[in-house]
Amino acid sequence: MTSDRGSNLWRASSRETFSATPLDRDLSVDLLVIGGGFTGNSAALEAARRGASVCLLEAETVGHGGSGRNVGLANAGLWLPPDEIITQMGEAEGTRLIRDLGEAPGRVYGLIEREGIHCEATRKGTLHLAHSEEGFKDLSERFRQGNRHGAPLQLLDAAEATKRTGTNVYHGALFDPRAGTIQPLAYARGLARAAKAAGAMIFERSPVTALARAGDRWVATSNGRVVTANSLLIGTNAYHLGIETPFKPGFIPVGYCQFATVPMPAAAREKILAGGEGCWDTALVMSSFRTDHAGRMIVGGMGDSEGLGALFHADWARRKLKALFPGIGDLPFEHSWRGRIAMTSDHVPKIVAFGPNAYASFGYSGRGIGPGTVFGTQAAIALLENNPAALPVQPVQSHSERFASARAAYYEFGATLTHALPIRAAAG
Repeated sequence: MTSDRGSNLWRASSRETFSATPLDRDLSVDLLVIGGGFTGNSAALEAARRGASVCLLEAETVGHGGSGRNVGLANAGLWLPPDEIITQMGEAEGTRLIRDLGEAPGRVYGLIEREGIHCEATRKGTLHLAHSEEGFKDLSERFRQGNRHGAPLQLLDAAEATKRTGTNVYHGALFDPRAGTIQPLAYARGLARAAKAAGAMIFERSPVTALARAGDRWVATSNGRVVTANSLLIGTNAYHLGIETPFKPGFIPVGYCQFATVPMPAAAREKILAGGEGCWDTALVMSSFRTDHAGRMIVGGMGDSEGLGALFHADWARRKLKALFPGIGDLPFEHSWRGRIAMTSDHVPKIVAFGPNAYASFGYSGRGIGPGTVFGTQAAIALLENNPAALPVQPVQSHSERFASARAAYYEFGATLTHALPIRAAAG
């Protein structure tokens, strides 16, 4: 994806501005970061604050990729329930990742406060909504597992879910008070601004066209210039632009689209998500909704709203809004945009150590804000200190996904088919 057709709400409403010139000179630095999203900017900020010389190269503009197209839910943890994480990763490593990502919203909001980032930070929790009775059983099990690992989760019945959301279509909800919402592009830009103020050199419109190991250093070519570095971090996630040697991340690209109304009337704002939570559901083809500070309702769902199923996704968004909130069902959509998620088969983020002093962090499977912040920050520490133990997961030498293109097409077909069907009835 290269464009939002000018309608990305986050670009229209960001109070944080950031711009940088293209790379126009040769450089020699301690750390080279490729990618100007949550991961890259967090790494650049941490490294610069530690006194390292840092160069960050962004092919487009800061936040151009998934970080500027995100739903903006600063969630704790992963999509996976805790027991499944431990089953996949083992007791020690799984427990550590659960702890680190459980603390991720605190780290996000701590950075926002410390750096004075203007990103509509609202820490009022999130609601994982049960779309069916089976969905509520799943949430009940997640509640038990989460509490067992120390998460302060609350299981809400249908009546309480209705009170919190303003719609009666859900069978209950799992409330996580650790989490919240942000304006994601403004957060990414604010991180970049803070990194630059700390001494990091950031360059936009600077795609890396060659990357290689030369002696004991990494050498990257961009805009005809050369950057040499002791250490290297690739944080391109789902927006890797073809640097195939020596590394290319393996993931399944999954589309996600969003539609934002004009601001709701005051009476509706008093009833719909009055507590300021962000929401997503338990459906296989997941959807989300939240409001921003202006009172817009933002409805999102899996699917590519600029692909072959564009009309189905747009029609679904209108029908979904009417099903959830009939009183605002006819409000015009003034913004629509899409993003691309880097999904892994096991839904666990990856750090690949693809060479000496070189990491690539990717595969957040739709959870970019918390994991991106944590993984980027810790990767910078690990590289500067030559200490892999600082990483939130053990690095692997390689990672690939079989039949990634075919599986991406399958997910898009499933989302399009689901969005072509009638919206399910209320829970009652």
